[in-house]
Amino acid sequence: MFKQAWERLYNGLVKENPTFVLMLGMCPTLAVTTAAMNGLGMGLSTAAVLTMSNLMISALRNVIPQKVRMPAYIVIVATFVTVVQLLMQAYVPSLYDALGIYIPLIVVNCIILGRAEAYASKHPVWPSLFDGLGMGLGFTVALVCIGAVREFLGNGSVFGLTILPDTVDKIAIFTLAPGAFFVLACLTALQNKLKAPSATNTPKAKNRTCAGNCAACPSGCMGCAADAQAQKEGDDR
Repeated sequence: MFKQAWERLYNGLVKENPTFVLMLGMCPTLAVTTAAMNGLGMGLSTAAVLTMSNLMISALRNVIPQKVRMPAYIVIVATFVTVVQLLMQAYVPSLYDALGIYIPLIVVNCIILGRAEAYASKHPVWPSLFDGLGMGLGFTVALVCIGAVREFLGNGSVFGLTILPDTVDKIAIFTLAPGAFFVLACLTALQNKLKAPSATNTPKAKNRTCAGNCAACPSGCMGCAADAQAQKEGDDR
């Protein structure tokens, strides 16, 4: 059980990180990461909703009719989002104001609905809970990294703590929308350089050229045989 829990956590944090590997949830990722604290707040909020919704959907997976599963998932997710939104509004109003409309938009975050459909609806409660937690923490780490870089380059601070003195010129564009794309592109390029898993770091396709000798084809794809069969069918017509 512990091994399975660790596997789901590692999967969400590294192997299938929702931001850097799967490239999901780009709207909040690019919109709220003007500061590291905003990224942390958004990430933890999404992680809480993702964990609890995965747990609930997994527990009800044999009860929810197949034909209405998506509306049921949205109702469950919306319930937890409302709870998180009210708690943030009551206890961290400054963060609530900073995140604004992106808190209720967690309901339609493709990460949450994707994990509900792909994993929670097909697996028991315990692994589903850790799958949601792993994906949520992976999303949080990604948002904090992007937010910290943007805040540092744009304002000279991290988590509100001044790092660069006022005498050092800041790069204001990193506090604007284009800065989010620049930082995401640079972090993805760094992943590729380090050969880390990412959406743009995929193994090159194997050579399918075997000069008609499919038995010696290095990819074992029998590509020439398929092409020859297609050409024969075309000639027959």
